[in-house]
Amino acid sequence: MKRASLAGITTTTIFYILCGCVGYPAFGNDAPDNFLTGFGFYEPFWLIDIANICIAIHLVGAYQVFCQPVFSFVESSCLKKWPENKFITREHPITVPFVGTLYLNLFRLVWRSAYVVVTVVLAMIFPFFNDFLGLIGAASFWPLTVYFPVEMYIARAKIPKFSITWTWLKILSWTCLAVSLVAAAGSVEGLIQSVKIYQPFKSGE
Repeated sequence: MKRASLAGITTTTIFYILCGCVGYPAFGNDAPDNFLTGFGFYEPFWLIDIANICIAIHLVGAYQVFCQPVFSFVESSCLKKWPENKFITREHPITVPFVGTLYLNLFRLVWRSAYVVVTVVLAMIFPFFNDFLGLIGAASFWPLTVYFPVEMYIARAKIPKFSITWTWLKILSWTCLAVSLVAAAGSVEGLIQSVKIYQPFKSGE
């Protein structure tokens, strides 16, 4: 797990640094949101296809990570509130060839489908994907990726205060906080600009 996390974070960091440190000096504020297609050409097509496949795989997994806690909370709450309701509690067995028997709960089917439909419609109404993504990323980067891991490491390793290691970890943490604040400010500014030309169900890109 440690090696996988190291490889994943290292790869992601390299790409982010390349986009930020090469893209912005080269294009400034005119740097496109999508470096693969933002310049008006779609060649080589296979590279674009591979990138889109990777994005789809990433988003499918990420969507599940964020949605499953919501699903679990709503379903468990409804089960506690209406334990006698057959629509919520009943499991319908369905035999699937070569798979076996699967159990279908109509409440889960309706509720989860409705949730997905609503989130998709909201995403289409407010097509500020990159700006919202930047704002969410800026808001979650420092506490989840830097602050809590650093503090847990300091507590677990029992690093004494004001030691060299403790000092550098704190410098790293505060530096990343500053980066997050600047990124959040940039995302808010991007949202403000997007609202000025906003049209429902139309992408601003």
